[in-house]
Amino acid sequence: MVLVGDVKDLVAILVDDMVDTCGTIYHTADKLLSAGVTRVYAILTHRIFSGPAISRINNACFKAVVVTNYIPQEDKMKHRSKIQVINISMSLEEAIRKIHNEESVSYLFSHVPL
Repeated sequence: MVLVGDVKDLVAILVDDMVDTCGTIYHTADKLLSAGVTRVYAILTHRIFSGPAISRINNACFKAVVVTNYIPQEDKMKHRSKIQVINISMSLEEAIRKIHNEESVSYLFSHVPL
């Protein structure tokens, strides 16, 4: 892994659409911290969290890791010291209903929790 650019004294936000063992984001966060990043956050859409994933997140330098509940993983969420889950089930259900009824879904994007 090669880091391109100067990241000293910056805050890093890692974004990934799918994570399984969290190996890539774990090593990326470590590399960024070694390069002088002050804080590392991660935003992950689809969480598989197999094998060492949870322990990697808990042991990494992440300030926080935000995931969606798109893939249910409640059994793995018991030991989640740094993980925050955003519930998208209602938004997804509402979007499907609106699309089916040929209604606008634009308002759904203005109410996304941060």
